[in-house]
Amino acid sequence: MTYQHLSATQVHQMRQRGDDIVLIDVREPHEHAIAHIEGAILCPMSQAGQWVDGLDRNKLLVILCHHGMRSEHVAIALTSRFGYTKVATMDGGIDDWSCRVDPNIPRY
Repeated sequence: MTYQHLSATQVHQMRQRGDDIVLIDVREPHEHAIAHIEGAILCPMSQAGQWVDGLDRNKLLVILCHHGMRSEHVAIALTSRFGYTKVATMDGGIDDWSCRVDPNIPRY
Protein backbone atom coordinates (compact mmCIF):
# COMPACT_ATOMS: atom_id res chain seq x y z
CA MET A 1 0.00 0.00 0.00
CA THR A 2 1.11 3.53 -0.69
CA TYR A 3 0.00 6.95 0.40
CA GLN A 4 -0.01 10.39 -1.17
CA HIS A 5 2.32 13.28 -0.45
CA LEU A 6 0.53 16.62 -0.32
CA SER A 7 1.91 20.10 0.25
CA ALA A 8 0.39 22.47 2.77
CA THR A 9 -0.88 24.53 -0.15
CA GLN A 10 -2.60 21.52 -1.71
CA VAL A 11 -4.27 20.61 1.58
CA HIS A 12 -5.42 24.20 2.02
CA GLN A 13 -6.92 24.19 -1.49
CA MET A 14 -8.68 20.90 -0.79
CA ARG A 15 -10.20 22.34 2.38
CA GLN A 16 -11.30 25.50 0.58
CA ARG A 17 -13.03 23.41 -2.11
CA GLY A 18 -14.79 21.40 0.58
CA ASP A 19 -13.13 18.11 -0.35
CA ASP A 20 -14.09 15.23 1.93
CA ILE A 21 -10.87 14.95 3.93
CA VAL A 22 -10.00 14.44 7.58
CA LEU A 23 -6.98 16.37 8.83
CA ILE A 24 -5.27 14.38 11.59
CA ASP A 25 -2.61 16.01 13.74
CA VAL A 26 -0.33 13.37 15.27
CA ARG A 27 1.69 15.76 17.43
CA GLU A 28 1.49 15.74 21.20
CA PRO A 29 -1.00 17.89 23.18
CA HIS A 30 1.69 20.35 24.34
CA GLU A 31 2.65 21.00 20.69
CA HIS A 32 -0.99 21.34 19.67
CA ALA A 33 -1.42 23.97 22.39
CA ILE A 34 1.34 26.07 20.77
CA ALA A 35 0.06 25.88 17.20
CA HIS A 36 -2.73 24.03 15.44
CA ILE A 37 -4.88 24.11 12.33
CA GLU A 38 -8.53 24.79 12.98
CA GLY A 39 -10.61 21.68 12.37
CA ALA A 40 -7.71 19.22 12.58
CA ILE A 41 -8.28 16.29 14.91
CA LEU A 42 -5.59 15.74 17.53
CA CYS A 43 -4.57 12.06 17.54
CA PRO A 44 -1.14 11.88 19.19
CA MET A 45 1.18 9.31 17.65
CA SER A 46 2.11 8.15 21.16
CA GLN A 47 -1.54 7.13 21.70
CA ALA A 48 -2.16 5.55 18.28
CA GLY A 49 -3.37 2.30 19.82
CA GLN A 50 -6.38 4.21 21.18
CA TRP A 51 -7.49 5.79 17.91
CA VAL A 52 -6.04 3.90 14.93
CA ASP A 53 -9.03 1.60 14.40
CA GLY A 54 -11.60 4.38 14.70
CA LEU A 55 -10.63 6.45 11.67
CA ASP A 56 -13.04 6.89 8.77
CA ARG A 57 -11.91 4.56 5.98
CA ASN A 58 -14.17 6.31 3.45
CA LYS A 59 -12.46 9.70 3.61
CA LEU A 60 -8.95 10.79 2.69
CA LEU A 61 -6.95 10.92 5.92
CA VAL A 62 -4.37 13.71 5.73
CA ILE A 63 -1.77 13.21 8.44
CA LEU A 64 0.32 16.11 9.74
CA CYS A 65 2.91 16.72 12.43
CA HIS A 66 5.54 19.39 13.05
CA HIS A 67 7.79 18.93 9.99
CA GLY A 68 6.60 15.68 8.40
CA MET A 69 8.59 12.85 9.98
CA ARG A 70 5.96 11.52 12.39
CA SER A 71 3.21 11.89 9.82
CA GLU A 72 5.30 9.77 7.45
CA HIS A 73 5.61 7.01 10.07
CA VAL A 74 1.88 7.11 10.78
CA ALA A 75 1.00 7.04 7.07
CA ILE A 76 3.23 3.99 6.57
CA ALA A 77 1.62 2.20 9.51
CA LEU A 78 -1.93 3.07 8.45
CA THR A 79 -1.41 1.71 4.94
CA SER A 80 0.88 -1.26 5.56
CA ARG A 81 -0.25 -2.53 8.97
CA PHE A 82 -3.87 -1.43 9.25
CA GLY A 83 -5.04 -1.60 5.64
CA TYR A 84 -6.14 2.00 5.16
CA THR A 85 -6.20 2.92 1.48
CA LYS A 86 -7.03 6.65 1.54
CA VAL A 87 -4.04 8.19 3.29
CA ALA A 88 -1.86 11.23 2.63
CA THR A 89 0.86 12.98 4.55
CA MET A 90 1.16 16.76 4.59
CA ASP A 91 4.81 17.28 3.75
CA GLY A 92 6.49 19.98 5.83
CA GLY A 93 3.87 19.72 8.58
CA ILE A 94 2.39 22.60 10.49
CA ASP A 95 5.65 24.50 10.13
CA ASP A 96 5.18 24.63 6.35
CA TRP A 97 1.48 25.51 6.85
CA SER A 98 2.59 28.49 8.97
CA CYS A 99 5.00 29.62 6.24
CA ARG A 100 2.82 29.08 3.17
CA VAL A 101 -0.83 29.18 4.26
CA ASP A 102 -1.41 30.93 7.59
CA PRO A 103 1.40 33.07 9.05
CA ASN A 104 -0.79 33.71 12.12
CA ILE A 105 -0.07 30.17 13.32
CA PRO A 106 3.05 30.35 15.50
CA ARG A 107 6.21 28.56 14.44
CA TYR A 108 8.18 26.68 17.06
